[in-house]
Amino acid sequence: MALEKPYKDIPGTIIFDAEQSRKGYHLNQFCMSLMKATNRERFKRDQRAYLDEWPMTEDQKQAVLDMDLNRAMALGGNIYFLAKIGATHGLSFQQMAGSMTGMSEEAYRAMMLAGGRSIEGNRFLGEDGNAQPQHQPQGQAGRKGL
Repeated sequence: MALEKPYKDIPGTIIFDAEQSRKGYHLNQFCMSLMKATNRERFKRDQRAYLDEWPMTEDQKQAVLDMDLNRAMALGGNIYFLAKIGATHGLSFQQMAGSMTGMSEEAYRAMMLAGGRSIEGNRFLGEDGNAQPQHQPQGQAGRKGL
């Protein structure tokens, strides 16, 4: 019997719980492998070949290839592990966060300096606030039932 997860009703939020951890185990292990310079070089030289050494799902591999961090998180990736992919590509965490929100780095920085997104209308799925998945600019993440 699955545990009740009331936090599944928070719009635009993926909680990294035990289920997500199990789902993303190999994806996250791949990310951790990028801590070694030799592995980063191998990955940059032939991303697909390096990914194929890991028993990840095809969806997980494609999310890495597409640098679709929202999809990777939905597929079990932990943002702290996924940050190693961005770092391998020379991206800052701020650049990665901007890409995950569909904003430029500058727009993301300005939003955060101004206090972040408003919480009005963003407390539960089904409300029509601007954080609801159907209003998010970051691709199809909110429309795939993840």
